[in-house]
Amino acid sequence: MHDSSWHRRAVLAAMAALGTQALPRFDAFAASANPFALGVASGDPAADGFVLWTRLVGPAGGYLPPRAVEVRFEVAEDENFRLIARTGIEIACPEAAHSVHVELGGLRPGRTYWYRFHALGATSAVGRTKTVPVDAARLKLAMTSCQHWELGWFGAYRDMIAATPDLIVQVGDYIYEQSYADQPKVRSFGAPDPTDLDGYRARYALYRSDPDLREAHRLFPWLVTWDDHEVLNDYAALANREGLPPETFAPRRAAAYQAYFEHMPIRPSLWRSKPTPRLFRGVDWGELASLSMLDTRQYRSSPACAAPQVARNVKLDHCKERHVSDRSMLGAAQEAWLGRRLQRERRPWTLLAQGVFFAPLALDGTGETVWSDQWDGYPAARNRLTERLGQPSVTNAVVLSGDIHSFWVNDLKHGPASGQRVGTEIVTSALAAQSPPSGRFGDVLANNPHILFSDVQHSGYVLMEVDKQRMHAQLRQIDAKQTGLQTRVLATVEREAGAKDEPAAVVTTR
Repeated sequence: MHDSSWHRRAVLAAMAALGTQALPRFDAFAASANPFALGVASGDPAADGFVLWTRLVGPAGGYLPPRAVEVRFEVAEDENFRLIARTGIEIACPEAAHSVHVELGGLRPGRTYWYRFHALGATSAVGRTKTVPVDAARLKLAMTSCQHWELGWFGAYRDMIAATPDLIVQVGDYIYEQSYADQPKVRSFGAPDPTDLDGYRARYALYRSDPDLREAHRLFPWLVTWDDHEVLNDYAALANREGLPPETFAPRRAAAYQAYFEHMPIRPSLWRSKPTPRLFRGVDWGELASLSMLDTRQYRSSPACAAPQVARNVKLDHCKERHVSDRSMLGAAQEAWLGRRLQRERRPWTLLAQGVFFAPLALDGTGETVWSDQWDGYPAARNRLTERLGQPSVTNAVVLSGDIHSFWVNDLKHGPASGQRVGTEIVTSALAAQSPPSGRFGDVLANNPHILFSDVQHSGYVLMEVDKQRMHAQLRQIDAKQTGLQTRVLATVEREAGAKDEPAAVVTTR
C-alpha cells in the first residue's frame, strides 16, 4: 500500500471524532481544581476575527471524566467586559481532550479584543488579542523556534511580552519529544518519550504549565507551524529515523498531529473533518505584508540517498538523487497554493515563515556536501520557489526560518551565486535548546559568500518590524540556562523597501 494511503487512514481514524460529535451529555460535576490551568490562547488573526483556544483539565493537569462539558465564551471591546462583542457556547468533548477552538468572524478590523471562558463553575484568565487592520502602517512580529523543556527556561517570552508584538510566529519544535542524556538539564520531562496520543497530550500540557509561555499565549495572537520534534526528530512525511514501516509510524504521527491541533490556536476549519490536517495558510496584514505559513514536514519527498523509510539528518556528499527535478519539500498542492499567492502579490512585503534552513549551506568548497534535512536536500524545489520570488509581483521577500539552533542572515538568489537576488532569509536560534557542536557547518563564510551573518553559540529569538519604507530586525540573545532575564542584541538587519537588487544590511554588536 502506498505511504499516502496509510497516512489518510491513520489521520481519519485519529481525528474523526473531532468533526462528527454525537449529541453531548452535559456534565454536572464540579471541578476540584482550576479547569483552565493550561491557560487561554488566540491565533490565526484576520481582519474580521481570529480563533480562541482553551483546554479543560482536571487536577494536576490530568483528564476530566469522559463526558462532554459546556463552555461559554465572551469577547469584549474592553478589558472589563462592559462592551460585549460576542458570546456563545462550545462543547468540550473528551475525544478532543476537552479542548475548545472558537473560530470567530464578523468583528471589526484593527481592534484589540479581550476574551474569557466559563465552565464547571470557573472562569478563565482574561486573554487579549487583535484583528488585522485594513490599512496597516506597520507590523511587528516576534519569531521563535526550538524550545526544549529540559534544556532551558522560557524567559525569552518575558522579553517578547515587553516588546508588545502584533503577532508571535512559531516556526516549529514547539515541544521536544525526546530527552538528551548528554545535555545538562534545568528541569525534567518526568516521563518517557511520547509515542501515543496520551503521551503527546501530556507533553503539551507540561509545556503549557510554564508561566512565561502561557502568558505570551494569553496576551498576543500566534501563528504556528510544526517542524519535526512535534512527532519524531528528522522525520520526513512517513520516513523516520527508526525506519518504522508506514503501518507503524502513520498512527504515531496521526496521534502527534491530533495532540498538536488540540493544543494550538489554529482555526478548526483547517483540520476538522479533513482527510489530512492542513497547516499551510496565509495571514495578510492589511495592504502592508502578506505572511504565508508553510508546512515543510508533512508533504516532503523521501530523503535522497537514504534507505527506504529512513529519514535522518546526515551529510550528503555528491548525492545526485537530491537534484532530481520532481522532488518536493512542500508537496504539489502546497506549492500550487503558494505559487498563486505569489503571483497575485500586491503588498510591499512578502513574508514566508517555515521550519527549516532555506538558503544553500555548503559544508565544503565543492558545494556538494550539505545537510540532508534542510532545503539543500531538495534543491529543485528551492529553485522553483526562488523563481517565483523573482517575479515582478514580489518586491521585498523575507523568508523566516528556524530549526538549527543558531542565528543566520542569508542573501537569497535564484540559481547560481551570480543569479538574480530574490530576497533575504532570517533564521532564528533556539529559544531554549543546545547549540550546534563546533565545526558542524564547516568554514561558513568561505564556502557560502551569500551568508551575511551567522552565530552558532547563542539562543534567543528574532524581533522584526516592517513598515512601508523598511524592514528592521533584531537578533536577540538570551541565556536560557538562567532564570533571570538578561538580553542583548547580537545583530540588526535592515532592508529598504524597493531595494530588491541590494542585500540586506547587517550590523553586529559583538
